[in-house]
Amino acid sequence: MEPNSTAGGAEEEHHGNYSPNPSAEVAPGKHAVSEALEEVQEELIEHQPLEQEDLNFEKWKPKPKPKRTLHEKAGDVKTYLWNAETREFMGRTGHSWFLIILFYTALYAFLAAMFGACMWCLMLSISPYYPTHNDRVMPPGMTMSPQLDGHYEIAFNASDRKSWKKYAKLMEEQLRPYNDAVQEQRNIQCPQDAYFLQDDQEESAERKACQFKRSWLGECSGLQDPHFGFSQGKPCILLRMNRILGYLPGQGTPVNVTCGVKKGAPESLGELQFFPKSIFNLMYYPYYGKLRHVNYTAPVVAVRFNGLQYDTHIVVKCKLNGKGIINDSPTDRFLGSVSFSFDSPHSKLS
Repeated sequence: MEPNSTAGGAEEEHHGNYSPNPSAEVAPGKHAVSEALEEVQEELIEHQPLEQEDLNFEKWKPKPKPKRTLHEKAGDVKTYLWNAETREFMGRTGHSWFLIILFYTALYAFLAAMFGACMWCLMLSISPYYPTHNDRVMPPGMTMSPQLDGHYEIAFNASDRKSWKKYAKLMEEQLRPYNDAVQEQRNIQCPQDAYFLQDDQEESAERKACQFKRSWLGECSGLQDPHFGFSQGKPCILLRMNRILGYLPGQGTPVNVTCGVKKGAPESLGELQFFPKSIFNLMYYPYYGKLRHVNYTAPVVAVRFNGLQYDTHIVVKCKLNGKGIINDSPTDRFLGSVSFSFDSPHSKLS
């Protein structure tokens, strides 16, 4: 009986020492199972088909704002211009406006001062009378008159006064500064065939100009014939050489002018007369600029076409000839030459 009692006692001892704790052993397992169930439910929710209400996209659109009345908008503008509660004008307080005005005033004052200083330094480095940098002087160009609106075409009928009156009027306006009385009053007589150099004077001193009298142009002066030959079918034109500051044309030899037919029959041009001569006299050079050569009168060469044939259209080219002169430039048709056309009169007066 002792063994049984021993065994029984041992079993009792064993049960006496064992005290189960369900919360300690079962709780971790339940927590893991719950997490797994939640994940499965989330996956099921993700794969669950959308309801019809979810497919109605209209409910997701932003709702339109209620329209504001004109009175409300006017009130907003009034509040923006002046907010009595915050004492703000156009969204800014008086202090803010003062700071921003002060900033931009200082900024633009600085920029204006810097620009003025740059211009002052620039004006100190240049002369108002002569170009500071004048490394290359191009040969002179040539112009003619009369020309209407920049068109170098003279079309007229000798028997039709209206057709050539406009040309005679332009010639009169061009020659008015050359009147003898004006030239004698303003300018002086100069020795011919020599440059009139006045470089020994002060830079700002006014230079004297040589006379060029209108009467020297003879039959193209408009004094004997106020129609400048147009009424007789023998028109006159004026040729000028462009003024270039300090330029001495011809290198000591006068530059002369020649005219010929560029397009058309050569015999249709006829006889030419040049007044006062077919040259630009050296005494009118150099030119010192409009600030110093106040009364300068540019010399002209008048050309009279005495034998212009009737019922013809020709293109005439007049060009300068002399040392250092370029008159055949393919890119500049006015460099050393000028071209113009004649639509000669349709009928001749007896």
